[in-house]
Amino acid sequence: MKKRFKSIFKLGVLALLAIIVITYASDKVVQNAATGKLYSSVAEIPHNKVGLFLGTAKYLSSGQLNLYYKYRIEAAVKLYDAGKVEFILVSGDNSRKDYDEPTTIKNDLISRGIPAERIFLDYAGFRTLDSVVRSKAIFGQEKLTVISQPFHNERAVFIASKKRINAIGFNAQDVSLGYGFKVQMREKLARNKMVLDLIFGKKPKYLGEQIVIE
Repeated sequence: MKKRFKSIFKLGVLALLAIIVITYASDKVVQNAATGKLYSSVAEIPHNKVGLFLGTAKYLSSGQLNLYYKYRIEAAVKLYDAGKVEFILVSGDNSRKDYDEPTTIKNDLISRGIPAERIFLDYAGFRTLDSVVRSKAIFGQEKLTVISQPFHNERAVFIASKKRINAIGFNAQDVSLGYGFKVQMREKLARNKMVLDLIFGKKPKYLGEQIVIE
């Protein structure tokens, strides 16, 4: 019984070490792939026809405004007003009738002065991988600017590079460590899953007819 316990304990330790190594390696690979492709300055970022806005919920479960959402809206408006993108492709979750990220984002962008005809909606952006792959497969974009926080942009740009999409990222303002701690921890696991998804050729949940942004 004692030997069996030791064997199980050793396997547990080895599994934990493997997870730590894989997490560290995934994190570094993603960071390195995004080097030189992320921008925080509107003046410095190159022009791209389309900005890919990665959706998120407007409100937290507490009812408070989600700062990730607020800052992404502000970043998209800055890019558009500076002429650094001509269209905004909003990709988000609309998996339920009572939950529609893309339309909520569109309405807020319109209220900030972006014309409705310059905004395209992707209702099937359930995951970052889906959003990036669909930007090319459905909306015909082989070159784009991703709009999100830095950690999210890194992952999106990495996925884009593996899908033959020439992508850069515009960094929305980040949040404090305390505010975003859970999100940052989930991001580490998301990068592990992303690597596995790419290795095994994971496809978006939905594709569909093309709506090319021209």
